[in-house]
Amino acid sequence: MSVRAGIVVTGTEVLTGRIADQNGPWLSRQLLTLGVDVAHITICGDRPADLIAQLRFLADQGVDLIVTSGGLGPTADDLTVATVAEFCHRDLLLDPELEEHIAGVIRRYRPDTPDLDKGPTRTGIRKQARVPTGATALPPTGTAPGVVIPAVAGDRPVPTIVVLPGPPGELQAMWPSAITSPAVAEVLTRADDMQQETVRAYGLHEAQLAETLRRAEAEIAGLDRLEITTCLRHGELDMVTRFASGDADVYRRLLDVLAEHHGHKIFSTDGSTIDDRLIDALDGRLIATAESCTGGLIAARLTARPGSSAYVMGGVVSYSNDAKSDLIDVPAEMIATHGAVSEQVAAAMAEGARRRLGADVAVSTTGIAGPDGGTETKPVGTVCFGVAIDGRPTYTVTRRFPGDRERVRTLTTTAALHLVVAQLERG
Repeated sequence: MSVRAGIVVTGTEVLTGRIADQNGPWLSRQLLTLGVDVAHITICGDRPADLIAQLRFLADQGVDLIVTSGGLGPTADDLTVATVAEFCHRDLLLDPELEEHIAGVIRRYRPDTPDLDKGPTRTGIRKQARVPTGATALPPTGTAPGVVIPAVAGDRPVPTIVVLPGPPGELQAMWPSAITSPAVAEVLTRADDMQQETVRAYGLHEAQLAETLRRAEAEIAGLDRLEITTCLRHGELDMVTRFASGDADVYRRLLDVLAEHHGHKIFSTDGSTIDDRLIDALDGRLIATAESCTGGLIAARLTARPGSSAYVMGGVVSYSNDAKSDLIDVPAEMIATHGAVSEQVAAAMAEGARRRLGADVAVSTTGIAGPDGGTETKPVGTVCFGVAIDGRPTYTVTRRFPGDRERVRTLTTTAALHLVVAQLERG
């Protein structure tokens, strides 16, 4: 890629894990859509020396653009603008118009703020209104303005630096102003027209995909120009490919090779998720869940999407044997004969939930998530599934998943969605 960027997320609260970083991944996605390759995302605390070290590291890597987030407020630990100005050898000057703009924001949203025209509040306003010489101030979306400092050439060149606030809502609202500022717009004119595509597979091992990619290198000219990364998440294998638009034909040839070797395991070539596929497969039908070992995780995933009330009827967490019998009509004798973790019980759970909740489709899980409760015939990780669809025989299957309790439950949730889609698409 012709343009590379680095992101520095500041804040001791992020560094120590008290707050999860949302800004780094969001900025990376935005830059990618603009054809910019993000080479590094770093996190540092509120110490100026550490921020300068991060800025120097990124500058030494030859990036064209640095974006920072955090440290723009009125308090003593909000030192990003002053530190970046020091790094760029620029003085800080008070911008009177910006000062009054910030004061106006505070008057509008916090009219009862004391000492607005003098004292500590005014001191904080002036601190935020100090801008490095030659920099462009970005209008605040909260009370803190952003800053864009143009690149400087020389023996130790400094890339264009964008300083943005830490609160994700403020940062995202300020982003359009940042990328249209003259200094950033100039950098973006040198960016490639990039594409990113995602292939998703289920039941495909990373080693199998790696072997296919090695074979493809010998068959497809120009494959080395594609940046391919793979990631195994929640039991699914994602392959993300970034490439210049001129290499779209190379990518299409790669898709042909993947389809030839792994077509039956690839469920998405357009970035759609199994959740998307499930909605399409339901095609207006209503779904319900009956969960034991997953404790409501499947229902939570189904209802995480806006508009899910159009196709989700509800769910039952029938964790105990009594709940299985009382809530979804699983016969107590069946549990006594076959055990709660059995395909017979899984079938009865799915059928009972579908009937009780008035759904067209229901999926059930009953298993041993661990760490205790396993036996020689039913070790930890054993899960039985049931998929009941109106007008069809109920489908059941038993799977065994590796890992600790959390991993077993996560893999079970993913498997349940794939099983429902597979049964619905069988027609």
